[in-house]
Amino acid sequence: MTNRSHSEAPPWTILKLLRWTTDYFKSHHIENPRASAEILLSHMLGTARIDLYVRYDQPLMESELASFKALIKRRVRREPVAYIVGEKEFWSMNLTVTPAVLIPRPETECLVEAALQRLDPDASQRILDVGTGAGAVALALNRERPGSTIIASDRSREALAVARGNAIRQGGRIDRLILRRLVGCGSTRRLGFRHDHFKSPLYSDGGPGRVAARGSRL
Repeated sequence: MTNRSHSEAPPWTILKLLRWTTDYFKSHHIENPRASAEILLSHMLGTARIDLYVRYDQPLMESELASFKALIKRRVRREPVAYIVGEKEFWSMNLTVTPAVLIPRPETECLVEAALQRLDPDASQRILDVGTGAGAVALALNRERPGSTIIASDRSREALAVARGNAIRQGGRIDRLILRRLVGCGSTRRLGFRHDHFKSPLYSDGGPGRVAARGSRL
C-alpha cells in the first residue's frame, strides 16, 4: 500500500483506501469490515467519519499510509477497534477505553434504560454500580439522575483510573459521583447495601442523601 507517481499508478485516495481495506478485512473475516475501516481511517486522519466521504477523492501522503497500515495490522490481529482508537461511544458519550476495562457494549444501554424506569427521577437515591470498568453505566445514570449519588466500584485500580478520567471528561454532576475500590462483599455492607439487593449488575437502596464512605469523590 504505497502511493506511486502519476505515471505509474493513480494515488491512494480516501475512497480507494476504504474499499481496499474493507475487502482486506472481509478476506480475514473481520467483523463489520466497512465500519472498522471507516473508524480506523477517520481516527488516523483526525476527522469525523462523515468527512471521509466529503473528502473521498483526497490522496493520502506516504506517512499517512504507513500509519494506517499499522492500524490495519493491529485489527487483523483481532485487536478490538475500540482499544486501537482508545474510545467507545456509549449513551451519546465518547468514553476512553483501555485494555484495563471491558469495552462498553450497545446492549448495556438496555440496562441503563431498565434502571431509569425503576429509579424515581425526583428522589435522591444511592446507586451502586459494581464492576464499573470505564464507568459507562455510572456516568449514564449520573447524567439522567443528577439528584442521586452514584457509587462506581471496581476491584481494579487501573479500571477506576479510566472511570475517573471519563467522569472528568464528561463533566456534569460529578460531585455526586463516588469512585470506590471494593474487595469482597464486606465493602458493600460498609456502604449500607444489603446483599439481597444484588440481583443485577446495578443496585439501588433507594436511600436519601450522600454516602459518607471512604470513596474518592471527584
